[in-house]
This record gives sequence, structure tokens and C-alpha cells, in this order.
Amino acid sequence: MEQAMRDFFLFLAKNKTMTKLAKRYGLKFGASRFVAGASLDSSISAIKKLNEKGMPVTIDHLGEFVDNELEAKEMTEHCIDAIKAISKENVNSQLSLKLTSMGLDISDDLVMANMRKIMEAAEKYNVFVTIDMEDYSRCEKTLEIFKRLKSEFDNISTVIQAYLYRSLDDVKNLNDYHPNLRLVKGAYKESQEVAFPEKSDVDENYKKLIETHLLNGNYTAIATHDDEIINYTKDLVKKHSIPYDQFEFQMLFGIKVERQEQLMQEGYKMRIYVPYGNDWYGYFMRRLAERPANVMFVVKGVFGK
Repeated sequence: MEQAMRDFFLFLAKNKTMTKLAKRYGLKFGASRFVAGASLDSSISAIKKLNEKGMPVTIDHLGEFVDNELEAKEMTEHCIDAIKAISKENVNSQLSLKLTSMGLDISDDLVMANMRKIMEAAEKYNVFVTIDMEDYSRCEKTLEIFKRLKSEFDNISTVIQAYLYRSLDDVKNLNDYHPNLRLVKGAYKESQEVAFPEKSDVDENYKKLIETHLLNGNYTAIATHDDEIINYTKDLVKKHSIPYDQFEFQMLFGIKVERQEQLMQEGYKMRIYVPYGNDWYGYFMRRLAERPANVMFVVKGVFGK
């Protein structure tokens, strides 16, 4: 049943008609639990509250699968506005973005031009940028763009997904760039030809990625809510005397809040991923797919309980 629900929500995440309806009707039916709001101002407000608790943040102006040049340019300007707001408000935040929002599916020239504009602004205002990873079909292209930009800018990272067979090789091959990587399990529906179908295999591969990247001496963001992975990381850094300033834990806004605070109180760096914007639908569906128990929060939201 749980796998069927996961597949159902991942199917809905790719539904363009539902995405358009979600944009029209706003953050309803429980989505506000996981999304800071529709506007940049609401995101800044959320960042300040988290910063007051001692937690740094990564913000993400939600949007993906852009299919026209005008919208890609608009998304680029949104990112630049967010960078300027982070600097102006003097908040502790990085920026995360998806290349499909910047025109990845339209043309190489467009996505590179938009990314260079963003990175030039990020360099000017001293804001760190992470290129998020999307589905498998865009993985190779995303890594190639990351490598091109990493050769020009220091303040950039990307994401590796543990459920892909290729990921350990990707971590090893990226080592020459001494990259800051966000390591995640992965939240898209992928074929067994390219991804581990069993959670236990994903978990084991995730541990290999964490160990490899940390022992290579690179900064590592472990983005997970899984206590097994968190405890594995704690044991690994203790065993190898890895300094706490070489890694951080990351969790999503609105999920396992008490655990977030506990890790911070234990002395670990705890960064919160804060999404905002009216293009929240795909992100929200993937959060439901990751943990079907989240559906109960939606039910309560709908009925006001």
C-alpha cells in the first residue's frame, strides 16, 4: 500500500494540469506546512525565525519544467532578487535552484546564460548557490553544467542522489573539483534500470556516498530525516575524527522540527531547506510520496482539525 501511494503521488507530481490549478488556487490543503509561503517576504520572515534559533537556511523559489524562454528569465530574476534580499536582510541563508527553471529543457545557451547571471549576483553578494538534482534524464547534463560553473565560481554546489546506481562513481569523479555536495536519497520515480528499487540498498549506497565524500576531505551536507543515516554519520565522524565544520545535516522546513532542534543542541550544524513560491505543487507531491504519513497532515488541513 505504501509503495502504491508513493507511486500515486509521484505520478501526480508530474501532472501539468494539476500544477496549473495549484498555482491558481494557492497554498491550500496542507501545503503551507512544508512551504514557507508564496512570496519572498514570507520566506525571509521564516529565515529570520530559524536564524534566531541558530539554524542556517537554504531557500528555494519553487519552480520546475519551465518550457518557455520568458518564464526561464523570470525565474532567473526571482533568484537574483532572492540573493539581493538575503544580503539586504543580512540573514544566514544560501540559495537552491533547479536548472529546469532556468531553461535546461529549452537550450544549453539559455540555461548557461541565466546561471551565469545568477552566479555573478551570488558572487557579488557573497551568497552560496546549490544546483538541485532532478530526475535521471537530466542528471548527466546537470553535472556537466555544475562542472563548467565550478571552474568559474567557488560558491556553488550540487546534489547527488543515493538511489541512483551511478552516484558513487559521480562522487568519485567529482572529487577533482573538491566540491561541496548535498547528499540525498532521491525523490523522483525512476526505473529499476537506473535506480535501486529497495530502500535497504538505497540506504547502504547513501552510507557509501557519505563515507567516500567525507574521507576525501570534502564538505558534505547530509540531507535526511532518517535516524539510521544520521546515527551512521555521527559514528563515522567520531571514528575518523572528522571536524564538525566539514559537514552539516539538512532537513526540510516543517518536517521533524524537534529532531532538527535536538541535533543543533548536540552541537551539529543543522540547515533547514525552506521552499517558497506559488509553484509548490510538484514539491508538495514529492514530500507526500516520501512519507505517506504526511497525508494525515493534509487531511487535518482540509478539515481544519
